[in-house]
Amino acid sequence: MAVLFLCLVWLLVSLVGFYIFTHNRRRGLPPGPRPLPVIGSLHLLGDQPHRSLTKLAKIHGPLMSLRLGTVTTVVASSPAVAREFLQRHDAIFSSRSVPDALGAHARNSTVWLPNAPRWRALRKIMGAELFAPHRLDALQHLRREKVQELVDHIGRLARSGEPVDVGRVAFTTSINLVSRTIFSRDLTSLDDDGGSREFQRVVTEIMVAVGSPNISDFFPALAAADLQGWRRRLAQLFARLHRIFDEEIDGRMRGRDAGEPRKNDFLDLLLDAAEDGDSTARLDRDTLRSLFTDLFAAGSDTSSSTMEWAMTELLRSPTSMGKVCDELAEVIGSKRSIEESDIGRLPYLQAVIKETFRLHPPAPLLLPRHARDDTKIMGYNIPKGSRVFVNVWAMGRDKETWFEPEKFMPERFFGKAVDLRGGEFDLIPFGGGRRICPGMPLAVRMVHMLLASMLNKFTWRLPMEVERNGVDMAENFGLTLTKVAPLCAIATPQ
Repeated sequence: MAVLFLCLVWLLVSLVGFYIFTHNRRRGLPPGPRPLPVIGSLHLLGDQPHRSLTKLAKIHGPLMSLRLGTVTTVVASSPAVAREFLQRHDAIFSSRSVPDALGAHARNSTVWLPNAPRWRALRKIMGAELFAPHRLDALQHLRREKVQELVDHIGRLARSGEPVDVGRVAFTTSINLVSRTIFSRDLTSLDDDGGSREFQRVVTEIMVAVGSPNISDFFPALAAADLQGWRRRLAQLFARLHRIFDEEIDGRMRGRDAGEPRKNDFLDLLLDAAEDGDSTARLDRDTLRSLFTDLFAAGSDTSSSTMEWAMTELLRSPTSMGKVCDELAEVIGSKRSIEESDIGRLPYLQAVIKETFRLHPPAPLLLPRHARDDTKIMGYNIPKGSRVFVNVWAMGRDKETWFEPEKFMPERFFGKAVDLRGGEFDLIPFGGGRRICPGMPLAVRMVHMLLASMLNKFTWRLPMEVERNGVDMAENFGLTLTKVAPLCAIATPQ
């Protein structure tokens, strides 16, 4: 009995000591909730961390710190604070805080590699050979072809009276655009409902797994145990994608050995670079797999999610739907197809996309940053090793920045100089600074083209049951923010 009593006393003293120690370490940190022993503020996150952190920021301010497990976490929730991290002190916060669930994938990923020569070399290849303006211009015909296939598919559904699963058709179109650019062929089909849904499920599960709260990230000492199994689950999902990529790589290499004509797509360019033997880029098989995984995941999930949210908001706002359709009818007309050069003449369409990004940013907390050194931000200490989140979801609902922030109102962007390139911190759905999303130029072109073509060729309405009960706006939190209930709408040809 005495031994048990001593053990309980020792445990109590230890917990109190730990609490005092961590409380003292908070001195100089940005304000935030008082942490509980051991778990810190983990209990405050819930299953919608972007919303929970937004509520906490209203109490503690736009620059806030929390202890999540054993990790000091800093959250920026306003444009002014985001600018401090992503512009003024970008060099210190330009490396990622890598989720444990990613495992080996992070070692070769341009998304997760630290700001170092290898990351810069791989990023340079992607910037020059995939997302440079001249490369995007040269591949306009591919995007035009994919958009036309989408319009034809929706036309067939419209004639048969079937509803259109907006997220799925946008996802499939985006996947095939990426695969045509990389491999010169489609990986799935709009008519192959099962195949495209399976691909979408794999990519969605990857995004959810990477973005989900993980004990291994909050208690690094326990990471080896992978208590929630996220690392094992992600390894299985990555393996399914890698099998597809390996088939493409092996087939292309056999074709090269047999003297087949070059396709001059991204795969050919990467294989050429691999043969050149640049030790900094080191384009081995694992690196190619990681590059392709990043491109397919980011290039499909974020674009399709944005499309689905945009259509959802327009269907809930008949006035906005009428305005954007009137603009398309006046500038384009339903008889001809939209070209990318037309986008600049469609200001209301552009405002709809911006408003969608404001209310439904693809990555609500962006990707976590990592403090390389001790530094001061706005007078507060940010310790080396801190994890930093930028809550762009909260920034889009900041009453100091936006009038009636909960309302879908594209007109707010008329006369307001806001772009999507990370220069204006009021709206940064693609991030900012050195780690701004390299695929932004392609994503912006594709989202505008897809939405404009769908609205210009068809009139849309919600199914009667949804019209009666209302659209389910529930969010599925992960690395990206998707709809829980897919949007299915009825299309009628113009």
